[in-house]
Amino acid sequence: MQPKVLIALILALPLAACASSGAAVPKPAPVAKQPRVAVRTPVAAPPPPARIQVAPGLEGVIGAGADDLERQFGQARLEVWEGDARKLQFSGTACVLDVFLYPAARGREPQATYVEARRASDGQEVDRAACISALRKRP
Repeated sequence: MQPKVLIALILALPLAACASSGAAVPKPAPVAKQPRVAVRTPVAAPPPPARIQVAPGLEGVIGAGADDLERQFGQARLEVWEGDARKLQFSGTACVLDVFLYPAARGREPQATYVEARRASDGQEVDRAACISALRKRP
C-alpha cells in the first residue's frame, strides 16, 4: 500500500466514527422547571429605642447630653464613637465613670442612658451614685 493511501485512510478513520449508524439517539429527559421564588430586598429596620437605666443617685446624668456632662464632670478623659452611640469616660482619684450616650430620636443629640463605675486601681465595680458624687465638680 502506498504511503499516501495509508495516510488518507488514517485521516478518514475519525470521520467514519462520526457517521450515523442509523440508530435513533435518545433525547435527554425534560428538566423539571423549578418554581420561581420572589427574593425580597432586606429593609433596614430602625434601631430599638434606648433602654434608660434608672437608679437612685443617677439624676442629672441619665438623660443629659455630652455638653451637660462636661459641665458637671469637666473634660472627658476618653471619648469613643461607635456608629451613632458615644461613650464618655470621666476619672478621678475615687473612681472611673463611663457614661454611654445613645440618640433618643433620629437626628437628635445623643443622651446618657447608662453608666458604669469602677475603681481605677483594680477595675472592681463601685457604687455608681457614689462615683458620680465624687467626680462632680463643686460650684
